[in-house]
Amino acid sequence: MLQQTQVDRVVPYFERWMKTFPTVEKLAQAPLFKVLREWQGLGYNRRAKLLRECAKKIVEKHGGKVPKDFAALIALPAIGPYTAGAIRVFAFNQPEVLIETNIRTVFLHHFFPHTHKVDDRLICVYVEKAAKGQDPRTWYSALMDYGAYIKKTNPNPSRRSKHHVKQSKFEGSLRQMRGILLRRLVQGPVSESALFRIETKNAYRIEMALKAMQVEGLIEKIKKEWQLAR
Repeated sequence: MLQQTQVDRVVPYFERWMKTFPTVEKLAQAPLFKVLREWQGLGYNRRAKLLRECAKKIVEKHGGKVPKDFAALIALPAIGPYTAGAIRVFAFNQPEVLIETNIRTVFLHHFFPHTHKVDDRLICVYVEKAAKGQDPRTWYSALMDYGAYIKKTNPNPSRRSKHHVKQSKFEGSLRQMRGILLRRLVQGPVSESALFRIETKNAYRIEMALKAMQVEGLIEKIKKEWQLAR
């Protein structure tokens, strides 16, 4: 939920999510339309679908228990190196080399104050050395908090990262149209003609959004009606 979404927005969603899906098994068994409905408003809805797929694999392969092993974690759907490392650090207090936006900010601020286009591979050398001998969970929690503080009190150091990407404008984007359509589909099946009446001047964007979400398995078309995938 925190990927590309601010903490203050995530908190109420997370609390409601955990009441609805308190265990991995509950999430794995839930129909996709219910998962998407609970996620509605967070954006990047594909994350919800992938999280459900991940839960299914954890139930099938690991008896409903999130694995501790890095290789087992990274083999799960939608879990990359950072997420696998973060799970090991924060869930199991195991040592890992972690780098995300706030951690990156700390090391750019202190070790690369005048350097631009800094590669994460170089930053990771410093991260690894600094993390040695630390309590992993406490250390990385502190780094993230410190990075957030630096951003509030200094020009954002992350702009000097080679990997810094400015998020594209939301207004008028395909992401915005996907959100509009999903909010309507959460209410129940709707005819294609009704969806195209939502914004008559944006028929092309509506068509593109519907096709993309269908390919991703978020929605499906039954006869002449669109609905959330089951």
